[in-house]
Amino acid sequence: MSNRPPHSIAVHGGAGRASADPAHAQRAAEGLRAALAAGGDLLAAGGSALEAVVAAVRELERCEVFDAGRGSVLDSDGHVALDAAVMEGAARRAGGVVGVARIAQPIDAALAVLREGRHVLLAGDGAERFARAAGLAMVEPDYHILPERRAQLARVIGERARAGGGTVGAVARDAAGHLAAATSTGGLVARHPGRVADSALPGSGIWADDATCAVSATGVGEFFIRAGFARDVDARVRYAGRDLATACAEALAGVAALGGSGGCIALAAQGDAVFHFDTPEMPRGVRAGGEAPRIAIHGRGDPA
Repeated sequence: MSNRPPHSIAVHGGAGRASADPAHAQRAAEGLRAALAAGGDLLAAGGSALEAVVAAVRELERCEVFDAGRGSVLDSDGHVALDAAVMEGAARRAGGVVGVARIAQPIDAALAVLREGRHVLLAGDGAERFARAAGLAMVEPDYHILPERRAQLARVIGERARAGGGTVGAVARDAAGHLAAATSTGGLVARHPGRVADSALPGSGIWADDATCAVSATGVGEFFIRAGFARDVDARVRYAGRDLATACAEALAGVAALGGSGGCIALAAQGDAVFHFDTPEMPRGVRAGGEAPRIAIHGRGDPA
């Protein structure tokens, strides 16, 4: 008889630079705990992995400390443009939105695209019209913009630097053995308007297949697209017989070979969680079955 928990969920708050601000770390930990509570409680009540990852990411989009939903970073014009996606592992159904600013919770729009079923990815105004017709909560773009993000934009432009980090994601396995993944992001600070990264692209920033794994990636998206990162993890498990931890490490090494950096969370078909990143920090957490949530903000290794 297996000792593995009947269900599990893992979340992340983005791979990037370490913050020396204790208040930032505390807020990040609170956001991760809220996400694990929302998703974990759904799983414990018999909910699906798909419902659980959406519930978890919904909390992370609300947190304001991460680069997703309210509190997202700004492009070079000072605007938000949000991307989000979900994918379930039973039939590889996926749904996503890119370049939206008027949807209160982009992850809800991604789920609506998946459930509607005709398309995988909707962009910009068309995605917003779809969300409005689906009855989702809509907002003015300024709802997502916090004063500290305007200050951050001015600083990054002044330094001519590229800054990222703060993308959020979740992966889950439900009691029926189904996997799902969700990812949401505001992108890079001061990026060119119209830029689309990996977060909403199945096979790059997100993946789920019940036979292998569920993956949510974080990092500089251009490199994850070029590496086909999430599908690379799947292929190493599926075709090369790698365990999931090795597959994630090898796939991330492929990103690094292209000049990129970042990380991922992943769940194996049996529900074991993997956390792998090559940046100074990746806030992360896991909740397995009836166990207490485990959170880590700094350092390496699994949450304790």
